Amino acid sequence: MSDTVIEFKNVTKVYKLFKSDRQRLKAVFSKKAAGKKKVAVDNLSFRIERGEAVALFGKNGAGKSTILKMITEVAYPTSGEIIVNGRVSALLELTAGFDPEFTGRENIYFRGQLFGLSNEEIREREPSIVEFADLSDYIDQPVRTYSSGMKARLGFAINVSIKPEILIVDEALSVGDSDFRKKCLDKVKQIMSEEDVTFLFVTHSTNVAKMFCKRGMVMRQGKLIFDGTIDDAIDYYNKTLEEDRAKKKKNKGIFEQ
Repeated sequence: MSDTVIEFKNVTKVYKLFKSDRQRLKAVFSKKAAGKKKVAVDNLSFRIERGEAVALFGKNGAGKSTILKMITEVAYPTSGEIIVNGRVSALLELTAGFDPEFTGRENIYFRGQLFGLSNEEIREREPSIVEFADLSDYIDQPVRTYSSGMKARLGFAINVSIKPEILIVDEALSVGDSDFRKKCLDKVKQIMSEEDVTFLFVTHSTNVAKMFCKRGMVMRQGKLIFDGTIDDAIDYYNKTLEEDRAKKKKNKGIFEQ
């Protein structure tokens, strides 16, 4: 088995942006109604080896979330090749994918089946999921009655229960109150210590990234501009933020004159 679990080979992702749904519909039938093109990821290549813990940094719009969506096959590249070897658990949009009319318990089975688990495997995991989510009697109430925080708790509990080979987290460790956030952090640490799990973490929190990751990648406008140790990546990322702030301040001064 190859030690490379995630590989991007010259991957580009282009989105078409439309001013309205009407223009989007016209584009289905006519090339003349084509929208504006947005390059979200630009000729990107990298490898992540089995057991690595990698933090992905970058300002909003840098292409981080698009990378995660392509790894999880929510989106597909416009060109290039993506190779993923292993079962992926993605802690991205934790509140998505629930059936609002199902109870929390029924949604455990619903989501588990989407992950490819058998009913027997889900039954084995059900007690620990219910305990971790800590929703009390709400676990047997329809999810439409849940707050967004309650849905996030249940989503996190389900996603970390599937024994992933690749764990992807996009700021999901910030869900809920401080006690639950600590619980989430501890659970991720447990998964990474007990299993040979590959971890990809997208965050703006450099302190949390240092807790888990030894490697860091910095994205800017769809391009990978730095790839190295976590300390060097954080230094580089902070430097780019300082440069952007200085540039913004300078431009503001010129505009005010």
